[in-house]
Amino acid sequence: MAEAQPGDNLLEVGQACGMPLEGTCEGQMACSTCHVIIAPEWFARLPEASEEEEDMLDLAADVARTSRLSCQIDLTDDLDGMEVRMPSASHDMQGR
Repeated sequence: MAEAQPGDNLLEVGQACGMPLEGTCEGQMACSTCHVIIAPEWFARLPEASEEEEDMLDLAADVARTSRLSCQIDLTDDLDGMEVRMPSASHDMQGR
């Protein structure tokens, strides 16, 4: 479980709690190393992914129907309790 405030970015929250989210491009949507899978019951609460995000997800391993880039998710009160999991192929080359 991770603690966050409204406005926090999911990538940064995940990194702060030790999740293996590399985030190589630092949220510039130039990679897919922050790929996460959102629990289906939470997925519909998120804003739709942009075309650019969808393109990056096409390059990610183990993509699921509810995959998103964590760098593109800014947390809100409506997302309190959201369940997120890492794809099985996740590996943080930066050693977090």
